[in-house]
Amino acid sequence: MRKFFLAFICIPFLTYGQPLQQPDAAQLKLKLKKLNFLGSVLYMAAHPDDENTRIITYLANGRLATTAYLSLTRGDGGQNLIGSEIRDLLGVIRTQELLAARKIDGGQQFFTRAIDFGFSKSAEETFTIWPREEVLSDVLKVFREYQPDVIITRFPADEQRANHGHHTASAMLAHEAFDLAARADVLPDQVKTLGTWQPKRLLTNTGRWWNDKINEKPPGVITIDVGAYSPLLGKSFSEIAAQSGSQHKSQGWGQQSNRGYMPEFLEQMKGEKAEKDIFEGVNTTWTRVKGGEKVATLLERAIREFDEENPAASLPLLLQVRNAIKALEDGVWKRRKLTETEQLITEVLGIFLNATASHYHGSPGEKMKSTFEIINRSSSEVTINRIASPTLNWDSAFSLPLVSNVKTVISSTASLKTDLPYSEPYWLAAAHDIALFKVKQNEMIGAPENRPAVEFVFSLSIGGEPFEIRKPLVYKWVDPVKGELWRPFEIVPPVFVNMFEKVVVFNSQQPKELRLLLRSSVRTPMAGTLSLTLPAGWRAEPASVAFDLAKAGDEISRVFQVYPSSDESRGMIRAVAEINGKKYDQALQYIDYDHIPIQTLLPEAQVNVVRIDLKKDGRLIGYIRGAGDEIPSALRNMGYEVWEMKNEEVTPENLKKVDAVVMGIRAVNTNPRIRYFMADLLNYVKEGGTLVMQYNTSFDFEVETFSPFPLKLGRDRVTEENAEVRILKPEHPVFNTPNKITAKDFDGWVQERGLYFPTTWDPAFEALLSMNDKKDTPKDGSLLVAKYGTGHYVYTGLSFFRELPEGIPGAYKLFANLVSLGKTTKPESSKQKGKKRI
Repeated sequence: MRKFFLAFICIPFLTYGQPLQQPDAAQLKLKLKKLNFLGSVLYMAAHPDDENTRIITYLANGRLATTAYLSLTRGDGGQNLIGSEIRDLLGVIRTQELLAARKIDGGQQFFTRAIDFGFSKSAEETFTIWPREEVLSDVLKVFREYQPDVIITRFPADEQRANHGHHTASAMLAHEAFDLAARADVLPDQVKTLGTWQPKRLLTNTGRWWNDKINEKPPGVITIDVGAYSPLLGKSFSEIAAQSGSQHKSQGWGQQSNRGYMPEFLEQMKGEKAEKDIFEGVNTTWTRVKGGEKVATLLERAIREFDEENPAASLPLLLQVRNAIKALEDGVWKRRKLTETEQLITEVLGIFLNATASHYHGSPGEKMKSTFEIINRSSSEVTINRIASPTLNWDSAFSLPLVSNVKTVISSTASLKTDLPYSEPYWLAAAHDIALFKVKQNEMIGAPENRPAVEFVFSLSIGGEPFEIRKPLVYKWVDPVKGELWRPFEIVPPVFVNMFEKVVVFNSQQPKELRLLLRSSVRTPMAGTLSLTLPAGWRAEPASVAFDLAKAGDEISRVFQVYPSSDESRGMIRAVAEINGKKYDQALQYIDYDHIPIQTLLPEAQVNVVRIDLKKDGRLIGYIRGAGDEIPSALRNMGYEVWEMKNEEVTPENLKKVDAVVMGIRAVNTNPRIRYFMADLLNYVKEGGTLVMQYNTSFDFEVETFSPFPLKLGRDRVTEENAEVRILKPEHPVFNTPNKITAKDFDGWVQERGLYFPTTWDPAFEALLSMNDKKDTPKDGSLLVAKYGTGHYVYTGLSFFRELPEGIPGAYKLFANLVSLGKTTKPESSKQKGKKRI
């Protein structure tokens, strides 16, 4: 191994992607064959997991087409089966799950700026929230930039069949963009940059759930077999698709591998008609590009002569292919295929280039060490001539032949520029409303994720020809269990200010401690002051506090006494650290799941605060986890002790110790052990306990008895967060003890009222609330309470999991009443005093 040491300044250049894994010989041959097919498809729908991975896999790997999925949203408004992240954080997870899926099925990924604001019952409602023209402009940008020959929508453009306002809207926008993309008078500024484009046809991927009688016989239906087997890949396309779809883990979308004939049906909607093939009338050969015949001839020979035992033998022909493509007129196919060819050349040679940082983040102006690993794993002639950053006036020009399978390591200590932007998801960099993300850089619209914070260009000579290979800077480490792992290098503030809570509830005018954590991200000492900005009528002592941090990773906590307003109110407390006249007000937050890369977010350093006269009965609440919510934190905010019970702790003896039990959202769906102690929970109710069961879905519901009386789950929901709430039994204890609840307590709720309400229930249940969206019938199943024995069983689809983290006062009062049902505060016994909280 040869080592070299260079000194230069590196700054970030943005490009997205992750370090590529070296494809095997079968994948190399597939890529070689794909070079000879010039047809493209854009699949379009509304959300992550709406896409038909079977069709995407088949088109990308069977038909060899350039294939992409356009999701209007990032799935921000859905539920999360793997954790407590919702809204923006869930959108980050689902973005990465889509990218993980595309990595498997071979597609590309695009988005618009539209936000998933939750379930919508009509396209009319959807477009009262989404600014239609702006979302349409994003769709047109993707059409014009990607230039698909064929558009396939997942859903039809009518309400009855699409079953979701976003679904219908996605099809409507696809139809509209199909008609407008070729018109130069539509968004002329966009046309100046991208030009116009007319797809050949638009098809709808007819779903069996709205047409179970669909087959290949009706006119205008094209049938494709997505279950075909690929001897080259050793799998059927449906098997690959199942692996792809199973990346949507936050959706609980794990799929079984299916084999054999599997038809998918595509119905003609717009454009030229086709009889049997979606590419009819589309020239998918190199003759569609003037002068491309030579490229086709070379590729046909390269495919015939490809040697699986020695892929590098293809280099001479691939170099000829590259030069032939470079000689063509500019256009999307020249650019697309030139990029694919150059990547394939490095892959057949087994060239490995990697740029790693000594830490996973750095701050503007900070020095950092980078290491470059370079290997040519072939006998072909390869020389490295330069390493540079595209945004630096720096040139490391040198000439170094790369000896076959001998690793070259080059190290550098460099300083980041002082004016670099911080790394955070580009669509979250600016505050947004419920409809549309605010994207500062127009060129990023449509992109799935940030480009890496730092990128390097490696200039090589391969077979005497000049090449440039771009690689992002990453951080790599070895986990003793998982092995080698990586994460992108990111630019962050020099200091983070983190709150310990998302919401702090003040039950009286008494002050509470607000503890903040400061953490350094730089290697040099820092000193400054920390202060708070509070809502009107609130104050904090002291006004500011000093802090010192010696080196990167150092943490220190600081405490303020916060005095709430005298009247009920809610607001936001923001924190800011000031160092040498510069202010820093961002926290550090990671999203870390095994199936996606670690995601770094830099939210504002703030906490919701609520001043309410909240009363409660009982002392200790048992909580049984479901898919993940923040109910335990909310209960502690109310003043309860919370026992987050493990499965083995849910026993009759332990249940006698708690004043109420709360089931996490979708607990019965996600915890297979509940069936074994559900009888104990129901007996606990019978003997005087209170059980609050939050919503579950009827899908994957395997517990036969989850209620003391018959109760049938459904899909009723109220999606309008300001829908009228009618209290059916105002005299019921739920609305009177210990807090008085009125319709005003439903003001300010976010995203929705509730979801997956039961549709039928035993007369033993009392339906306490009625509500409905506009143009819908009343839904009375959102809050059901039954007396069972001497206790109370509560089933609720109200979206407490969204409202409590937002600090909605009425949600806190109502939830406190639910867990207080039938209880009076228990005085602590002498044995309990002094015990640690559970």
